[in-house]
Amino acid sequence: MMREPRCSAMLRLLLSALLFVANLKDVDSSPVREAKTVLREESLIKALHYMESNPETLQELLSKNYAVLEGDMVMSTDRNAVGNKWPTRKIPYAISPELASRTDDILSATVMVSDHSCLSFHKRTTETDHLLFKTGKGCASYVGVIGGEQPVFIAPQCMPGNIVHEILHALGFHHEHTRTDRRKYVRILHHNIMSAVSHFPFPSEGFFQPTVFPPSSR
Repeated sequence: MMREPRCSAMLRLLLSALLFVANLKDVDSSPVREAKTVLREESLIKALHYMESNPETLQELLSKNYAVLEGDMVMSTDRNAVGNKWPTRKIPYAISPELASRTDDILSATVMVSDHSCLSFHKRTTETDHLLFKTGKGCASYVGVIGGEQPVFIAPQCMPGNIVHEILHALGFHHEHTRTDRRKYVRILHHNIMSAVSHFPFPSEGFFQPTVFPPSSR
């Protein structure tokens, strides 16, 4: 059985990779390299245009009780504790009827997480705490277990890679590129970042606690 630190490290690597893969993995394949490049660029441009024309894609989630952090992480404003761990490695889930047509995408996302970690997903029966994939105006999720029916919002433009990203948030993971200590491990090439997606903020120190485990822990 995989040890806890190794499981955590693998999931962090998966989340980091998805910051890039989510925009590319679902582009229609082509035997011609130039065609694939054009399709990828068109896909990314389309996504950026959507973001620019819908700067508040998660406005329906904003209320006196909730706020959205870094675009896709839903936080409760009545508490500071975030990133609560699930009590089990076997995560129950349900899919809302209006997302029935996206079942294959959702299952593909759960398989991707399972294949790269010590976690597994199964259809909910009677479990109180579970993930509920439901329709939203954007791709978003709470960070860590919140108890009870926990929504993972899936919009029409959310591809399997995006769904994996939100599942990892639901498991308790923050964006790796906004870690307060990121300069120790990565170098951001700002000149390669499109202006529309150039927001790389550092989170408040209050979101993270010091740990004795380095990223390479096994």
